Amino acid sequence: MLFFDSMGPNPKVVRVFMAERGISGIPTETVDLRGGENRREPFLSKNPSGQCPALALDNGQVIAEITAICEYLDEIGPAGTTLIGKTAEERAETRMWARRIDLHILEPMANGFRYDEGLKMFENRIHCIPAAAADLKATAQEELTWLDGLIGGRSFICGERLTLADILLFVFLDFFAGIKQPLNENNKNILAWYGRMKARPSATA
Repeated sequence: MLFFDSMGPNPKVVRVFMAERGISGIPTETVDLRGGENRREPFLSKNPSGQCPALALDNGQVIAEITAICEYLDEIGPAGTTLIGKTAEERAETRMWARRIDLHILEPMANGFRYDEGLKMFENRIHCIPAAAADLKATAQEELTWLDGLIGGRSFICGERLTLADILLFVFLDFFAGIKQPLNENNKNILAWYGRMKARPSATA
């Protein structure tokens, strides 16, 4: 296998997932996003969406999208542990929360950045809507407050199970907190959860 890594939160989700899942030794190739290497050949032949990360399998197939990569790694990883779920019910719960977090928090948070602070990098790569940036950031914060009200008394998003949902949310919050989307001090449950995630060795992956 070969893992196509780069700067930014998306590849870090996979790196943290691998660290938590006990997966190591996969060769890595760093893709220069700032230089636009991901938007031209030969990378586009590997991943037509022009995004990182991507995982090239030994049979030549390339898997893209962080949730797909993480689920694949979870299935082939060491036996006895899982970050998706051991039962159909656990897997469904993980996927439900990963989907909610991705759609309602991470997408508006990331696009708020792309249309504002990251505009110079993204304006010639994707359709940007600068006028929407502030509203997208506000939407992400509103949804975080909604989530805060639901996770009181839980160690993780899915109760006492650390899952992909936690890794997704943590990596993006940690990344964008330093780029004008800080954590809301009033969201005490999110803050406590964030502190637990930040203290894990995988946080530096």
